[in-house]
Amino acid sequence: MAKMRKKIVLANPRGFCAGVDRAISTVKLAVNQYGAPIYVLHEIVHNKHVVQELERLGVIFVNDLVDVPRNAICIFSAHGVSVETEIRAKTLGLKTIDGTCPLVGSVHNMVEKYYADGYDVIIIGHHNHPEVEGTAGRVVGNVHVVATEEEAKTVDVHDSSRVAYVTQTTLSQDDIAGIRDVLLQRFPGIKGQKSNICYATLNRQEAVRKLGESCEVLLVVGSKNSSNSNRLREVGERAGMRGYLIDDESDIETRWLIGVQSVCITAGASAPERLVQAVVLFLRQQGFDAFEEMEGKEEKISFKSAILDKK
Repeated sequence: MAKMRKKIVLANPRGFCAGVDRAISTVKLAVNQYGAPIYVLHEIVHNKHVVQELERLGVIFVNDLVDVPRNAICIFSAHGVSVETEIRAKTLGLKTIDGTCPLVGSVHNMVEKYYADGYDVIIIGHHNHPEVEGTAGRVVGNVHVVATEEEAKTVDVHDSSRVAYVTQTTLSQDDIAGIRDVLLQRFPGIKGQKSNICYATLNRQEAVRKLGESCEVLLVVGSKNSSNSNRLREVGERAGMRGYLIDDESDIETRWLIGVQSVCITAGASAPERLVQAVVLFLRQQGFDAFEEMEGKEEKISFKSAILDKK
């Protein structure tokens, strides 16, 4: 009887999305055009390998605008920033480039419109996540961050007939469903789309969900502080796989593979493909000699690089 081959299955789509491509290319273009150093407020995207690569090009990542010299170029990350941060950058005499993902920017626009129309705005998302902080900071007052169903049950608004909501773009539908149900019960006339989860996040989650039928272990290539990568692991676990979030192949523990015949690999939207291929090579060295790449949705969306704000 032939021995069963151990199989690697690559999820598709996976890895970089259009917003991440835009953010990284914007930083590289700025270095080429203006020379190093170029400053970036926070990590341009949540991936340590990307950050380290850009640091080698002369990019300096800072956590506060006061660490950027006057007249220097400072890029805002793909997660977006508050209006207060934009004003502060101008006050400090910085030349800014907005690397905010256009899909995050569209959520900013929704919040600003709802606020201008006199609505309390609820943001379904994780407290202290930079995208949520930036979105909440687009307006002053009447904005509430809700991360759980319990918080949704107790959130206090000024007028229950004038409430709207938006969602963090890197969540999963499972994260949102229960919270949205509570809000709909409390505020039947609440305005908002079903979710603002971005197309790339949804596509990657759906690919992982499908693979749950055929794989035992899911390896998600992505940094620990990457929201969309963490959601991929959770989606995989709900689909019946044992899920692990890894920065690269060095994080893999061989005990995870004992008795395993099939491993699925995907990558968060900030993870370079070269990291995925390094994981494939590692698994081949562990005896996984069969290989398959699933068919998936083709993503044709692209965004132009950000332009230096010369105001």
